Amino acid sequence: MRENLNALQQLAVDAASEKKAFDILILDLRNRSDLTDFFMICSGNSKVQVQSIVDAILEKCYQTQNKPLGIEGYSGGNWVVVDLGDLIVHVFHKEARRHYDLERLWGDVPVMAVGE
Repeated sequence: MRENLNALQQLAVDAASEKKAFDILILDLRNRSDLTDFFMICSGNSKVQVQSIVDAILEKCYQTQNKPLGIEGYSGGNWVVVDLGDLIVHVFHKEARRHYDLERLWGDVPVMAVGE
C-alpha cells in the first residue's frame, strides 16, 4: 500500500521503520478533520525507542523543507506528537497506545497504509 503515500508520509514511515517502530499506520482524515489531513500512528517498546523514532523523523524532516510546526510529549516518551501540518505523527509507547486507542476513536476513517 505504500505506493499511495505522498513524500512526507513516506519520509515519516521510512524514518520510523528504520528505528524499528511497529504497527505503523496512516489514517486518512481529509473528510473528517479541519486540523490535519492525515494521522500517522506507530509504536515503540520503550521511552528511549519512542524518542529515537521521533528523532529519526525530525532528522529526515530537517533535511527537507518539512519543518515541524510543533512537538509535544518528547521528554515523557509515552506519547509524542509531531505536527507536520498535513500529517500529524503520533509515536506511542506500546502501553500508552493501547490505553488511548486512537484507532478505535477514528475507526470509521480509511486506513491508508500499514507498515511493519
